Amino acid sequence: MSLLRQGSSYLVIGLVQLVLDWAVFVGATALGMPIVPGNLLGRVAGMVLGFWLNGRYTFARDGAHRLGWARFARFLLLWAVLTTISTLLVTLAAEHLGLRYAWLAKPLVEGGLAAVSFLLMRTLIFR
Repeated sequence: MSLLRQGSSYLVIGLVQLVLDWAVFVGATALGMPIVPGNLLGRVAGMVLGFWLNGRYTFARDGAHRLGWARFARFLLLWAVLTTISTLLVTLAAEHLGLRYAWLAKPLVEGGLAAVSFLLMRTLIFR
């Protein structure tokens, strides 16, 4: 699959993930959940959906999906690192700017991490 096609598919799936992640994060923190577990909850929701959709469509080869436990283990390691970075940045935004600005900052944080994630997933996870 071409880089352009993979990038386009990853972008569409990433936007769906972002909406789910953000909605869960905002909903959880608006109901009183602290920032860290709220961000983790949102990222887990997006992670499950993203691994399945990207393995099934974005990085599939010749119509065959690219899922499996070995890929999931590599994916989980990458996800843990990116989630740590995301959680630190969103927490810093909440502490310095307030919760409502953290809600606005989250899509920016996740967008930046998505670019790094695409390159790493293409070369390390779904190779």
